[in-house]
Amino acid sequence: MDTRPRSHPTYIAFLVHRISGLLLALFLPLHFWALSRAIQGEAALENFLRWTDNGLVKASETLLVILLAAHLAGGLRVLALEFLGWRSSQKTLVAASAGVSLAAGLLFLLNVG
Repeated sequence: MDTRPRSHPTYIAFLVHRISGLLLALFLPLHFWALSRAIQGEAALENFLRWTDNGLVKASETLLVILLAAHLAGGLRVLALEFLGWRSSQKTLVAASAGVSLAAGLLFLLNVG
């Protein structure tokens, strides 16, 4: 029987890593569709690029960068667990990775303008 609490930061980090991976996988077909606009011609690509100036698309791009950073940080955490073993500072590492993920998203948001 698993007695670890579901509110433990490492469990939340596990969920963030899995959910961000799932959302990124769901994004891939949209990404490939966007790339196909370039293959279909200049006009199709120009229409798509004009659509990306929408504020909701910009917010979605920022969320995507945060998801990518969170998934990367979660993957690095899993690698650290595999090769370094359990440390008492796991909660600190989880908090640091969350901060780095949010900082990456905010930096992207500042550069999107």
